[in-house]
Order: sequence, then C-alpha cells, then structure tokens
Amino acid sequence: MIRRRTVLSAFAGLLGLLAAGSDLRAADVGEIRLDWATYNPVSLVLKEKGFLEEALKARGIKVRWVQSLGSNKALEFLNGSAIDFGSSAGAAALLARINGNPVKVVYAYSRPEWTALVTRKETGITKPADLKGKRIAVTRGTDPHIFLIRALQGAGLTEKDAKLVLLQHADGRTALDRGDVDAWAGLDPMMAAAEIESGDVLFHRDAAANTWGVLDVREDFAKAHPDLVKVVIAAYEQARAYALANPEALKSALISATKLPEAVIAKQIERTDLSQPAIGPAQAESIRAAGLALQQAGVIPASTDVAAAVDGLIDPQFNPAPAR
Repeated sequence: MIRRRTVLSAFAGLLGLLAAGSDLRAADVGEIRLDWATYNPVSLVLKEKGFLEEALKARGIKVRWVQSLGSNKALEFLNGSAIDFGSSAGAAALLARINGNPVKVVYAYSRPEWTALVTRKETGITKPADLKGKRIAVTRGTDPHIFLIRALQGAGLTEKDAKLVLLQHADGRTALDRGDVDAWAGLDPMMAAAEIESGDVLFHRDAAANTWGVLDVREDFAKAHPDLVKVVIAAYEQARAYALANPEALKSALISATKLPEAVIAKQIERTDLSQPAIGPAQAESIRAAGLALQQAGVIPASTDVAAAVDGLIDPQFNPAPAR
C-alpha cells in the first residue's frame, strides 16, 4: 500500500510541475476538450477522479468531456476540432490520417483484445469463410471494421462478398440479437455483454489483429501546446496508475458508465492490458501490419507509403518516463 501511495504521489507531483510551467503559448487556451469512452477504461477513471481538472486549476484552464461511441466518432470529433484529444484504435487512426485527418498518436491507454467476430448460436457460422453472402453489422472506420476486413481477407473474401450493415457498436449487438444480421464485428464491453447475457459466440478471435487503444491529439494542438499535451498525458498516467492499484475502482467506473453487470465488465477487464503506455515500435508494427492488410484489400490506395504514414502518425516525444 505504501508503494502504491508513493507511485500515485509521484504522479501528482509531476502533474503539479507540468501545470506550473511558464510556457506562455498556453495562455490563450481556456478549455481542453477530450473524450471518454467505454472502450477506454483509463478515460473513465481520469474523468471520475478529476486528475486533469486539478492539474489545470492553477492555469485557469477548464476541462470539457465528450463521449465517443467508437473510434470513428472520436476521429470525426478531432477532424472537426470538436475535441483536442480522442480515444481510438491505432489502425483506425492510421486510416483517418491517410484520409486527411491530421492526428498524432501520443499515448497507449490499453493493449486490448476488444474485438472479435460474433454470431448467435443457431446461425451455423463457425469461421470467416461462412460469412459469404451473410449480413454483418459493423461500425465503419473502427478496429472491429478493420478486424473484419482482415478476417475476410484471410478466408479469400472481401467486403463485397458479404452484406455490411453499418451501425454503431451498441446497435450492432442489438441487431444481432434481434436476428436482423447474421454476425457482428463486436467491440467490448458490448461484446462481453453479448457473450454473457445473450450466449452469443465469438467464432473468430485473433488477439494479434487487435490494434492498440491509443490517445490521439490534433496535430495543430500538439504543435502549438506541447506543454499541455504533457499535462494531459501525465494525468492519464496518474489515472492508469490508480486503475492498476485499485482494480475494484476501475471495475466500478466501468459499471457506472456502461450500466452493465459486474460479470460483463470483469470479462472486458480480463481482455485489457493497461501496462504498456509508451508509444513506440510495438504500436508502430501492429498498426503497420493492419495498414498493409487494408492496402492489400484495396481499402488504402496502392500508391500509399504505409510505413511512412505510420511514421507520421506515431509521436513518441511525449512518452511518460518508465516506471521505477
């Protein structure tokens, strides 16, 4: 307990030092806008505990929270300058950047297995090849969408071989259970709920094809206010340390935000690794592999230099110091 308190105190001290910085470029910032999402457990702890609000109090900078229902929404918000920081999957951020959305990846809030292909028990679907001609619920521009494309590709199929029904994640689960679709490219915690509450089957899993949960920032914001990016990441680190030291508090925050049963949230947490926050080669390789698969599938133009796009996306300059 003493060690945990020491770690948390150290983070609090770091936040204070960063927030007390004298960079005058932050003087014109009256509010920092960032998202919270049920697929980003650390964001829920950060929002609930008020670590960022406390860190920015001395500067008179307020914090505004906006819910993201999926990577696609977070990236839309960033592209429209509705938020400054947003939660997404790494591959979704790459796809957005290639399509002209100027975002940078500055932090890894989780290494999850948060997506799989899901069906009802009675459909007879057991593998991606069985999806030919089937109706599949999916949220375009998210890790589940990219996961689906790669799964179809591995079975010698493309999106055109199935019938994609474009829905947000929660609506996809509902459509599956109603029988409106045959399969769903799922996302936790809704996917965990489908397993436990409805008895739905995760018929195709591949943990390595789930790209990291990353925190994105608008490139113009990062250039103009690097000190504030550091403050936000330090606050995220304080929340991550708190979540690891207080697993019941993490579970409680997720239950409160999702209104889902404890057993569902426990399954989501079981599939979520919060121990590797620094951005670097591991995230770059995961995102690059997804990008090359998307390029092979024709989603990314053949002329795109995927490796260069990944290099332009990843920004490790704000990495937190290694834990001691």
